Amino acid sequence: MGDQTYGISQQTMQRICEEIVKVVRSGREVGLVIGGGNFLRGANLELQAVDRVAGDQMGMLATVMNAVAVAAQLRALGTEAIVLSAIDVPVICDRFTHRSAMKHMSEGRVVLFAAGTGHPFFTTDTAAVLRAVEMDCDALLKGTQVDGVYTADPNQDPHATRYDVVTHQEALAKNLGVMDATAIALARDNGLPVVVFSIRNPDGLVDVCHGEGTFTLVTES
Repeated sequence: MGDQTYGISQQTMQRICEEIVKVVRSGREVGLVIGGGNFLRGANLELQAVDRVAGDQMGMLATVMNAVAVAAQLRALGTEAIVLSAIDVPVICDRFTHRSAMKHMSEGRVVLFAAGTGHPFFTTDTAAVLRAVEMDCDALLKGTQVDGVYTADPNQDPHATRYDVVTHQEALAKNLGVMDATAIALARDNGLPVVVFSIRNPDGLVDVCHGEGTFTLVTES
C-alpha cells in the first residue's frame, strides 16, 4: 500500500520488485508469498452475511490480485515470474503443484505462491512456511513493518528491545508475535530459519540476503 490506505502503490511495488530482481540476479532462487491485507483481511471482515470461511476465501482472492500485479511488475523489469495458486483460477494463473513449482524455480523464474494454503483459518504466514518447507528453501525471509522481533510492539512501547537471534521455541513461549503459532511451530518442526526484517527499508531485502542490515534471526538454537 505504501502510504496509501488501500490498494497498491506503484512506487512501493516497483521498489520492492527492483530489490527482488537484484536478489535473483545474484544467483538465488526466489519464491514469494504475498498477503492480501491491502485489499481485504478475511479474519477482520465485518459483513453480516459473510462468515469466517467466506471472509478467508475473499482474502485468498486478494492475494491472487497482488501476486498477479507483482508478477507483471517483475516481468516488466526483465525477470521471469509465474503465479501458482492454491485455488483454481484457470483463466488467470496456473494451479500450484510441487512438481511445477520446483521446475519453474530451477529454471530461474520467481514463483509467486498465491491464495495462501487454499484453506480457511490458515494465515499467509503459515502458507509461507508451508511453501518454504515444500520447496526445500534455505530460509524464509519475512518482510514486515519493523526491523526485527522485539520484546514488545516498538510502535507502542518505547522500551521495547530488538532480538538479534531468538529460537522458535522462545518466540512461541513468549508470544513475540513473529508469526502466528501454527507458522512458528511448523518452522520449528522442520528446522526452517526465519529472518524478520523491515520491508520499508530501501534495499532491506538485498542486505538481508547478504547477511547485512538490521534483522532478527529466528532459528533452532
